[in-house]
Amino acid sequence: MLSSRIYLLVIAFIGGFTAKAQISFINNASQLGINVTCGNTYLGNGISFFDYDNDGWDDITIGSADGDEIHFLKNINGNFVEQTLNISTNNWQNKQINWVDIDNDGDNDLFVTSDNSSVKLYENLGNMIMQDITATSGMLTDAFPTYGASWGDYNNDGFLDVFLSIWDLDVPNILYKNNGDNTFTLVNSEAGLLSTGFLSFCSAFFDYNNDGFQDIYVSNDRSYNPNLLYKNNGDGTFTEVGEISGTDVTIDAMSVTIDDYNADGWLDIYITNDIPGNVLLKNNGDGTFTNMAQQTQTTFNSVGWGAVFLDADNDKDLDLYVSGEHDGSVLGYLSSAFYENNNDGTFSIDNSSIPNDFAVSYSNAIGDTDNDGYPEIVVNNINHDNIFLWKNNSLQSNNWLKIKLEGTQSNKNGIGSLIEISISGQKQYRYTLCGEGYLSQNSATEIFGLGSNTTIDYVKVKWLSGIEDIVYGADINRVLHIVEGSTLSLAESDLDTIVIFPNPVTNVLNIYGETDISKIEIYNALGNRVLSIKGNNGIKPLDLSSLNSGLYIIKIFSFDSSITSKFIKQ
Repeated sequence: MLSSRIYLLVIAFIGGFTAKAQISFINNASQLGINVTCGNTYLGNGISFFDYDNDGWDDITIGSADGDEIHFLKNINGNFVEQTLNISTNNWQNKQINWVDIDNDGDNDLFVTSDNSSVKLYENLGNMIMQDITATSGMLTDAFPTYGASWGDYNNDGFLDVFLSIWDLDVPNILYKNNGDNTFTLVNSEAGLLSTGFLSFCSAFFDYNNDGFQDIYVSNDRSYNPNLLYKNNGDGTFTEVGEISGTDVTIDAMSVTIDDYNADGWLDIYITNDIPGNVLLKNNGDGTFTNMAQQTQTTFNSVGWGAVFLDADNDKDLDLYVSGEHDGSVLGYLSSAFYENNNDGTFSIDNSSIPNDFAVSYSNAIGDTDNDGYPEIVVNNINHDNIFLWKNNSLQSNNWLKIKLEGTQSNKNGIGSLIEISISGQKQYRYTLCGEGYLSQNSATEIFGLGSNTTIDYVKVKWLSGIEDIVYGADINRVLHIVEGSTLSLAESDLDTIVIFPNPVTNVLNIYGETDISKIEIYNALGNRVLSIKGNNGIKPLDLSSLNSGLYIIKIFSFDSSITSKFIKQ
C-alpha cells in the first residue's frame, strides 16, 4: 500500500501536478474608484468588462435605470475613472451593452438595447468620438422589449451580425445581417427563423457541432416556451433542432453561458433558471446534449440570472460563478454561488471565496483589472449602493497565458474563434463570444490557467474563415497577440534567406542564414517541444540522432520575427 502511494506521488510530480490553491475574492469596487448606483430596474441592467478604447486595460461599462446615464469607467493602470462620451440622450433604460467592431476598422463601436426604447447604434469615428447611426443603420426603431444582443458571423462574410432577444409573446426575435457598410438587413424570413414570440432573454452564437458555421442558442422564459437551437445549414439558413438535440429545456430560462467545462473540445451550455434548478447541457459531440447539472452539482437551487465560467486560480480547469435575485435575507435561497471545479466532472460550492456577496444581482462579466493574469468578476446590482468588483485575491502560485485575437479574413474582433492550447498533451479550449451570459460582455482577452507548468506545447486558433494558426512554445505569464494568418508563412522579413538541409534528415540537420538567429525550437507531431537551442550566425549543425523517426516542426527565431517549417527524421 505504501509503495502504491509513493508511485502515485511520483506520477503526479512527473505529470506537472498542480495543488489546489485557496480561491479568494474581495469586493474592491470603491477602493478602485467605482461608485455607481444603478437604480431599481425590473430584471436588471447589463454590464460589460471590455477594453473599449484598445489601450490594453479592461474597462467597465454599466447599464442603468430609466433617467440615469450609462456609466463608462476607464481603466487607468488598475484604477477606474468615470468618463463622459459624446452620446446624447444617454438616459434611457438600457439592457445589453456591446462594444463591437461592426466595420472592421480597428476601433470598437457601441450597441445598446432597451426594454422601453429602441436599440441604439453608435459608430466610433476614432479616438472614442461616437456618432449615432441608428437612423441610417436599417435597424427598426420600434420600442420593443429588447433584452439580449449576441454578435456573430452566421454567413462567414467577415462582418458581425446580431441576434436580438425580445421578451414578448407577439414580437419575434430579430436577426440582422451586417451588410459591411454600416447598414443591417432584417433576415428572419430568408434565414428560416421562427416567426412567433418566445419571451426570450438571451442568446449566443456558437458552433455546437464544430462544422465551422455559427449556430444560435436562445433562452426563453416560462415553461411553455422551450429553448431554441438554430442549426446553421451553411447556406445562410437555419433549422431549429432543439428537440432532436435535447436542448429544448422548458424552464424559466434566463441566461446562455457557453464554454467547454470538461475540456473535451465540444462547447457546452449553462442555463440559469428563475425557478430553483439550473441546467448544464453537456455537448455529447454527436449533435445531442445531456443535462449534467445534478451530476456536476451546479443546480444553484435559487433564482439564477447571470453566470460565467472562469479559471479563478489558474489551475487549468474552469470554475463557475452564478448571480442571483436574492440578497441573502430569505432562508434557503442563495444570493450567489461560486462553484470550484474538482477536475473530476463535479464542482463544489465554496461561497467563502466571495464573502458578503449579498445583493440582488442580474448580470456579471469577467476581465482582468490589473493585467496580472488572474480574472476578476464585475456584477451589476439593483437597488444597491454600488456594483460589485470581485478582485481576485487568490494566491498567485500558478502560471497563465492571455490570448488576444485580431482577425484579417474573419471579423476584426476574432469573434467565433475556437482557441485550443496544449500543455504536456493536456488540452484546454475557449470560444470567443460577444454578448453572452445575461446581458453581459466579457473581456476580449481569453485567460488560460497553466498550473505549475512553465512550457506550452502549442496554441491553436481556428478562425471562422477556416484558417488555422498554430503558435509553438509561447512564453508564459504574458499576453499573446495572434493575428489571423500570421503563422502560415514559411518566410517572414529577413529570415527568408534561411536554408534547412538535408530534408529528410538522418542525424544532422544544417541551418544556414544571412541573419542573426536567436533561438531554434523543434516540436514533434503532437506539438511537444523536444529541442530548444540558442542560435548564432552561420551554419547550425543540429544533432538529431536522439529523435525518433517521424515528422517534426522547426521554428527559427530572429530578434523580431520567426519562421516555421517541417522536416522528416529518418
